[in-house]
Amino acid sequence: MLILVANLGSTSFKYRLFRMEEHGGEVIAKGAYERVTDYAAVIDEALATLQRDGIIRRADEIDAVGFKTVLGKDLSGCVFADQTVIDALEGFTAVAPAHNPPYAAGIRQFGKSLPTARLVALFETAFYQWTSAASATYAVPARWRDIGIRRYGFHGASHKFIAERSAELCGREDVARVARRLYLDGPQPVAGSPFRVVSCHLGGSSSVTGIRNGMAIGSSMGFSPQSGVPQNNRVGDLDSGAIPYAMHTLGISLDEAARQLTKESGLLGLSGISNDIRDVYTAAAAGHPEARLALDTLVHSIRHWAGAFHFELGGLEALVFTAGIGENGVAIRAAVCQHLESFGIHLDAGRNAACWATEAVISTADSPVKIIVIPANEELVLAREVFRKLS
Repeated sequence: MLILVANLGSTSFKYRLFRMEEHGGEVIAKGAYERVTDYAAVIDEALATLQRDGIIRRADEIDAVGFKTVLGKDLSGCVFADQTVIDALEGFTAVAPAHNPPYAAGIRQFGKSLPTARLVALFETAFYQWTSAASATYAVPARWRDIGIRRYGFHGASHKFIAERSAELCGREDVARVARRLYLDGPQPVAGSPFRVVSCHLGGSSSVTGIRNGMAIGSSMGFSPQSGVPQNNRVGDLDSGAIPYAMHTLGISLDEAARQLTKESGLLGLSGISNDIRDVYTAAAAGHPEARLALDTLVHSIRHWAGAFHFELGGLEALVFTAGIGENGVAIRAAVCQHLESFGIHLDAGRNAACWATEAVISTADSPVKIIVIPANEELVLAREVFRKLS
């Protein structure tokens, strides 16, 4: 089965073409376009390129297109990307203005350019469909909740892959099987002891998720990707009272406050140097106090959320790091795990230092909790889910 995974940004289009089979898949082509102003043109150009390069003979050889949609109003899960999905995306455009309009446009265009292909949307919120009402609910008036204000959680594709792969690495194939088929079968009971994981997706955008028996129990992100752990230039958690105070004191509008919280905050706002953690590391090593504060604040927030889920889960079998910072951030991983031996978390300093962007167990041999680095591959996750749904 040929599955095209479409990644649509506000001004970009990236794709990977997978050949998928029951026991796995491989990327057979990929491409990227920047500064996109016309999605129809670049989508048709991509399809023409695949034919010109001999990857496919005809566009209709592509069986399906998968979309990693972010947030839909009154809709989540792994679903066929029809008008209902477009309506759901447009219903929450104000919440995800950089993501929802491009995906709505992309779904429309692929429907025209590949009329025989099945279109499937995997919402980033899908992994959190079965969290408890208590974990998903804000203490706001009913009329706020009635318009969809709740904790949704994001990076669902990444954390679901961690649910599957961590179970495999820890010898819990029963849990891995439940995690793999979660969107098809829904929650399923697991015999024996629980398998409990804290998954840390750390990158330009970061989140921490608690996972029990292959299913999420909650996420650090809430109503929008703006919340939770500090991001590269997004604030993360913030007391709601800070916004009207800043508007009044600084004399700024609501739109300007929102812009500053999404464009000038996070690592950039704290360090005053860069939103790239590599630049922040360099400055901190040179003695820059604000850069040091940015790193310390990031670690503090990661530990805060990991600790909350550790408590909620009642223990851990695995602590996992993934995404760019999680896979390459030796110092961040060490700081997150520091002084946690009483919780069964024993980091092997040598293994940690040797692990760069590769899958590895970095805990000591006798650590009760496995500390694991698992590289992210959200495109593969999406291709797998599309294949599972169509199969």
